[in-house]
Amino acid sequence: MKVMVTGFDPFGGESINPAYEAVKLLPDEIAGAEVVKLEVPTVFQKSIHTLDQAMEKEQPNLVLCVGQAGGRFDLTVERVAINVDDARIADNEGNQPIDEPIFADGKPAYFSNLPIKAMVQNVRANNLTASVSNTAGTFVCNHLMYGLLHMIDRKYNGVRGGFVHVPFIVEQVVEKRNMPSMSVENIAKGLEAMIEAAVSQTEDVKIAEGKIC
Repeated sequence: MKVMVTGFDPFGGESINPAYEAVKLLPDEIAGAEVVKLEVPTVFQKSIHTLDQAMEKEQPNLVLCVGQAGGRFDLTVERVAINVDDARIADNEGNQPIDEPIFADGKPAYFSNLPIKAMVQNVRANNLTASVSNTAGTFVCNHLMYGLLHMIDRKYNGVRGGFVHVPFIVEQVVEKRNMPSMSVENIAKGLEAMIEAAVSQTEDVKIAEGKIC
């Protein structure tokens, strides 16, 4: 079995992105599965194209994309991606689409086909905080998650995929008072636990992880 794990390059004025920094720390094998690591650009369309090329070459069985969500306290497994780009800031090449579909012929939304609740449970079993998220935003993270699931639907049948958001790392919050953070080592540990659960379980557990509002 082969797992592809992606992380974005720095964006929004940051000099580092905890997503790819943590991905780089992952072992080359998790739960018996080969792990392939990929850095993707924080750029609309180009991020999807980069992932598509890598998937064609590597033919992974499972793809987990990882992105930064500054302000979140824990590791959040995304449930759904929506077919809209609505960028509050420009991407790394100056693109700022507003209220545009990612794919004109795409579905309104795609749901992750990973065992998201089992992944959260396994992170907690490793004494780290995690939760299910019901919004991946409307920037390049949601864009890439939607693109991945769209490609799985149209091109890579049988592949499983999803997205995880991670907090800032400690180095990023030195000048950001009261902003939550997590060490890059703990983020990597949490991602490893998620991949372990995703590799070993195809069916999710039925436990309450929803939000009231």
